[in-house]
Amino acid sequence: MRSEGPIGVIDHIYYWTQDMDRAVAFYEAVLGLPLTDRAGNEWAAFRAGPVRLALHGTEEPSVPPSGTVVFRVDDLDEARWLLQQRGVTFDGHESEVPGVARFTTFRDPDGNPVQLIEYLR
Repeated sequence: MRSEGPIGVIDHIYYWTQDMDRAVAFYEAVLGLPLTDRAGNEWAAFRAGPVRLALHGTEEPSVPPSGTVVFRVDDLDEARWLLQQRGVTFDGHESEVPGVARFTTFRDPDGNPVQLIEYLR
C-alpha cells in the first residue's frame, strides 16, 4: 500500500550500539534473528519479518538509547522538496554510503529522528 505523499514503506529501524559484537550476539543468538548483513562495527542487519532491524555502531558515549525509523523513497530529492513544502526542516546535508544509498534526516515534533533513504540503482 502506497502512502498519500512522498514517503514509501518502512525500510528498517535501527538502534545505536557501542558494542556491536555484544549486540549482534544478543539479536542473533538470544532472539534468534537471522543476520543478513554485517559491516564490521559500523552496521549489522537482521531479518525480522517485513521490516529489517539494524544496529548502527557508535563510539559516542552521549548517544541516548533510541531508535530511528527509516522510510524508503524512490527519489530523495523530490521527497525532501515535498516535505520541505509541508514545513519539515532537515537536520543538514544528505549522506551517502557510496554505491549503496543516499539518506537524510529530519525530526518529528518530539525530536525523534526520522530518515529517508533512496537506494542507488
